[in-house]
Amino acid sequence: MPSDNLSRIVAARVGDPGAITAAAARRVKAASLLGEHGKAMIIAADHPARGANAVGGDPTAMADRARLLDRLCTALERPGVTGVLATADILEDLLLLGVLDGKSVFGSMNRAGLAGSVFEIDDRFTGYDAETIAATGFDGGKMLTRIALGDPATPSALENTARAIDELNDRQLIAMVEPFLSVWQDGKIRNDLSTDAVVKSITIASGLGRRTAYTWLKLPVVPDMERVLAASTLPALLLGGEVTDPQAAFASWGKALKQPTAQGLVVGRSLLYPAGGDVAGAVDKAVSLL
Repeated sequence: MPSDNLSRIVAARVGDPGAITAAAARRVKAASLLGEHGKAMIIAADHPARGANAVGGDPTAMADRARLLDRLCTALERPGVTGVLATADILEDLLLLGVLDGKSVFGSMNRAGLAGSVFEIDDRFTGYDAETIAATGFDGGKMLTRIALGDPATPSALENTARAIDELNDRQLIAMVEPFLSVWQDGKIRNDLSTDAVVKSITIASGLGRRTAYTWLKLPVVPDMERVLAASTLPALLLGGEVTDPQAAFASWGKALKQPTAQGLVVGRSLLYPAGGDVAGAVDKAVSLL
């Protein structure tokens, strides 16, 4: 990231904090959540707030903020990229850099379930709330919703997710729900990515809230996505996760995107930190699947 951009951000945060609100007010909003291909391509960067900074063999890759912002700017400049998902600190940096015009913007809402913690399922809402998302002119909020049948914190987590869904739906903003059926294994939470488990998580998540008109799902790509995406009529965005085999991942994303409820991709680390370091090339490849 050019040093003058970093200096601009710091100068504004120190000397003119109101510049963030002003930047949000003059931002040109996206005409549609979907791009010219009729699908969304959203770049995700809310991992650091949950302490999940690792990419591949580098445990602190996403902890270098200047490097992360530089990669985000590169990704957002690519044709076909429709939006971004992040926490307030990152989105406000991007506002100050003026790179969010014409993009859909989603605020990450619950980040208290820190990666590797004993309270990981107790994922409280420590990020955006629906009121601020609406006031800032953003398009919606995202909530990670892990359902651990053996963890007593799960009912509260589901209740908090349902409340956020209600508050977003009341404001006609997208509630992006990312459900997983999760289990404790050797002292760590593991998301069950079997087809049956993903289907079950969808049926549970789809029923949360008193309204679902603006509820979308954010789902992993697993075997038999036809059956997975048949579990709900809610629009679905496919998440990328950390990719070890890019060719296989791109092939599976492309196949899943052909299903009628699949409305696009939400991808973070695998595009921002691709093998070989070519962010623009990785993003362009993902966009080509749309």
